This record gives sequence, C-alpha cells and structure tokens, in this order.
Amino acid sequence: MHAWRLPVVADRQHLADGREGGRARTALLTAHTCGTGAPALSRSLVRGSRSLVRFAGLTHKPAAGRVPVMAVFPVPAYLEQTAAREPPVREWIGLLPQIVTGLASRWSLSVGEPFQPGGQCSWTAPATDRSGAAVVLKVAFRFEDGEERDEAAGLRAWEGNGAVRLHAACDTGAAYGLLLERCLPGTPLGQVLPEPDQDVVVAGLLRRLWAHRYEGYPFRPLAQMCQAWADEFEAGYAAAPPSGRLDLGLAREGIALFRELPGTATREVLLCTDLHGDNILAAQRAPWLVIDPKPYVGDPAYDVLQHMLNCEERLAADPAGLAGRMARLAGLDPGRVRLWLFARAVQESAGAPFLHQVARRLAPR
Repeated sequence: MHAWRLPVVADRQHLADGREGGRARTALLTAHTCGTGAPALSRSLVRGSRSLVRFAGLTHKPAAGRVPVMAVFPVPAYLEQTAAREPPVREWIGLLPQIVTGLASRWSLSVGEPFQPGGQCSWTAPATDRSGAAVVLKVAFRFEDGEERDEAAGLRAWEGNGAVRLHAACDTGAAYGLLLERCLPGTPLGQVLPEPDQDVVVAGLLRRLWAHRYEGYPFRPLAQMCQAWADEFEAGYAAAPPSGRLDLGLAREGIALFRELPGTATREVLLCTDLHGDNILAAQRAPWLVIDPKPYVGDPAYDVLQHMLNCEERLAADPAGLAGRMARLAGLDPGRVRLWLFARAVQESAGAPFLHQVARRLAPR
C-alpha cells in the first residue's frame, strides 16, 4: 500500500485572514493506517448541521510513495467545535487525513479546502475529478445510531430531482465517503431569501421529494427515529434540574404524542427529515437543490418541522400560524402539522427554552 503526504491546499496567510467564508482552522494530525475503525457517537446535540458559505481552494494531487509522519490538515470550524465537546469526534478527526487521501486516490480527485464553517459532523470539500468536472467530497462521521447511513440511498432514490446527484459512495469502515454533484454558486437559501419566501421553496422541494418511489432499499421507519429521540428526551428530562424543565404534564403529553404520531399516518413517503434554509443551495441545473438529507420513511407532515424550528422569531410569535402556512404550502393537514410541531417542540425543549412557550401555545385543548 502506498502512502503519501496529504495535500495542503491553502496558503497560511489565507487561513490567518479568514477570507472567503469565515476563519478556517488547521490542526496538526498524525496520519493513521487506512481502515482503522472510528468510534461511534450518539446523536446528542448535533442535529441540524449546516453547510454555509462555500469557496474553492487551491488543489494539489498527492505524490505517491511518500510516507507521512505529520500533515497539516484543515478542520472546518463547526467540526472543530464538535470535536471540542465530543472525544469520539476528536479521535475520528485523527483518521481523516488518511481517509480523505484514500478517497481522493480511489476517485482520482484533486481536493480543495473544506467548506467553512462546514458541517458539525462531516468534512466536506470542493474537488475536481479526472475529467475536470466540479464535484464535492463528503466524509461523514459514523454515528452510533447510523443517522448518516441512508444519505446515499436517499440521493439515489431521488435521482437528482430536487436534490444533488450522487456520483459514488464508499463505506471505508471509519467513515462514509460520498462523491456529490457540486452546486454552483452554492449559496444557501437561508442567506438569500427572507423566511416567508423560504417557506415556498422548502414546501416545493419537499413535494418533489415525496413524489418519488423508494422501494428496493430498506429505509428505516420514522417511528424508529422518534422512539430513540423520545427515549433520549426522557433520560435528559429526568436528569435535568427542575428549574430548567418543561412542565411535567406538558412534557408527558408531548413526548407520548411524539411516539404515537408515526403510527397514525395515512400516507408514507421518503422523508428528508433535516430540510432547512442552510441545506438548500443555489445551483445551475435547478434554482435550488437539497443537500445533507437524513432519509426515513413516514408521515410527510413531519418533514416541514426542521424548517419551522429554524425560524425562531416567527415560531415564537405565532406557532399555530406558521404551522398552518407550511401545511397549506406543502399540501398537508394543518391540524396534523400542528400536532407534530407541538410534539417536536416538547422533544427539543431541553436545548431551547423558547420552545417551552411554543409547546404551551400549541398543546391540544
């Protein structure tokens, strides 16, 4: 097996000045043996990861036959923040130089600087393939619950209709590697349009995604995710100080509903589950394309929730009105969307105190 020094793709002054999308950071990392397994991490507080300002760095092809001792490897800001909280991610970052180098060799890529500030649990960078085509290399952390497991399968099912195209995928044993269509200019929807206009785009994209068949791959049911998140909420609620808790009765009602709603759906579709303004990018092939899905099969009324949770001021001001608007735009039952929003507000309430009042206002009478 050949080894080589991981390419350093931006000059240090560029990194120090922080131009083109935020201050990039570097870490001195020892290259590890290819194929070493990465530690698992519970989902914890890393939902809703965002891909923000994108830029193309300088690229260099690795020189084969060079044995690395230490390589300067750029770590995006959000991933570095996760690593500071989570030792398993810190350990996994030590494997990234070898993983990225191996995938670049496998797919004949020249890889640029990672996008900044990047995702919370993935390393994603612009790249160029052998033909000179612009692509994206994404290396995703392996979660204990396999949250990232079905991204490739979902993108294959959607076939580029509303979402980025998947060119290739590889499970290295230490991470999931994806070779994706690059969106140009790649500006996130959340940075371009006001929230009411984002509502229209989000609902339109979801309608397109829901229209596709998904048979042939064992996507997990939404009920499985809701069960795990409900268990996590109950454990956290029991351990939290009373002063920071949602009212006990409201908490019980909301989390029970969160468990029950998946089983009462009258329609099931392939869900994105993590769609919001920072996971929708401007592109040339289509005005907007979805990135970073977390596919599950279940109730389409669930799929409008993450966007609403990201619209904090409007959600706090008029949660029922926002739920009704998204339901109308997406062709959903407003009452069901409101129930889902109440249940999700309860489930997320520990990390977002403003959701206590949202839950109280949405609680079924």
